[in-house]
Amino acid sequence: MKALARYGKAFGGYRMIDVPEPECGPEDIIVEIKAAAICGADMKHYKVDNGSDEFNSIRGHEFAGEIVKVGELVKDWKVGQRVVSDNSAHVCGVCPACEQGDFLCCENKVNLGLDNNTWGGGFSKYCKVPGEILRIHKHAIWEIPENVKYEEAAVLDPICNSYKAIAQQAHLLPGQDVVVFGTGPLGLFAVQVARIMGAVNIVMVGLEEDAKVRFGVAKELGATHVVNGSKEDVVARCTEICGRDNLGLAVECSGANIALQQAIEMLRPNGEVVRVGMGFKPLEFSINDITSWNKSIIGHMAYDSTSWRNAIRLLESGQIKVQPMITHRLGLSEWEKGFELMANKEAIKVIFHYDFED
Repeated sequence: MKALARYGKAFGGYRMIDVPEPECGPEDIIVEIKAAAICGADMKHYKVDNGSDEFNSIRGHEFAGEIVKVGELVKDWKVGQRVVSDNSAHVCGVCPACEQGDFLCCENKVNLGLDNNTWGGGFSKYCKVPGEILRIHKHAIWEIPENVKYEEAAVLDPICNSYKAIAQQAHLLPGQDVVVFGTGPLGLFAVQVARIMGAVNIVMVGLEEDAKVRFGVAKELGATHVVNGSKEDVVARCTEICGRDNLGLAVECSGANIALQQAIEMLRPNGEVVRVGMGFKPLEFSINDITSWNKSIIGHMAYDSTSWRNAIRLLESGQIKVQPMITHRLGLSEWEKGFELMANKEAIKVIFHYDFED
């Protein structure tokens, strides 16, 4: 079968390669991929080629599919079930994070479809969910409700991230306002969760390149205002919309240092920034405001089973909408086109399906 693989360690490029179909051990599950989505974590390796021939991983950690094989010792799952993976494949099971079911914060985690995994990922035909993770983490996979499409279930990862950031980590109360930085899937799902949580003003902050596609989708999904950071004074405009007394939460999904600086500045005393996005440059501004005015910066990583259970119910009920965000559906053979669409911000979510004849 074909698979889109990454080569190299810290950063490395992609190649479409031939790989053997995964073998099913006595406790393993084999999933046939029905839909897989490009994530921002995949984009950081696009057009990076360090010349390495060292295999890293089969990519694609946002995927959903159908169980086609189960090992003879598997009791909880059966062939034919429609499932979605939370992309965990290995955890230690004994660290403080694992003890409280926060498996994606295990320092020894290895994820399906991400770095240094040997089980596979969604950018292929089949993926193995190893029995070792299912012994420790029963909800490494979830059954997909009947009325939820594979392509919708495939993006439960960013839905769950946004759910945990706002509903579980922040202290948002109905009647307050929220500013969301970043117009990608994490930001657009954050808009939806803020709407469900009862925020009054939900302000989406983006750039000029977001105006063509993403600002309109943000409004469709619940943003009451959009602010163009390329043309407007972001802090002044958000303060004008919300009033300083109402702005207790900013959700930073872009990873840009300037966005974090603006978020801290615009918040009222005792306000919170949940930092979902990742940036790789050192901060060039003071964060003394968090001490002077008792503001909080909350680091965010992934989700837990509570996030998944509740996000699936919101998706099933129609309160979370995915279809407006799926802008392109392509065969896996067109993977370069999909990545280019994402890089140019012509796409919000690109869904791949396996289209090779093996």
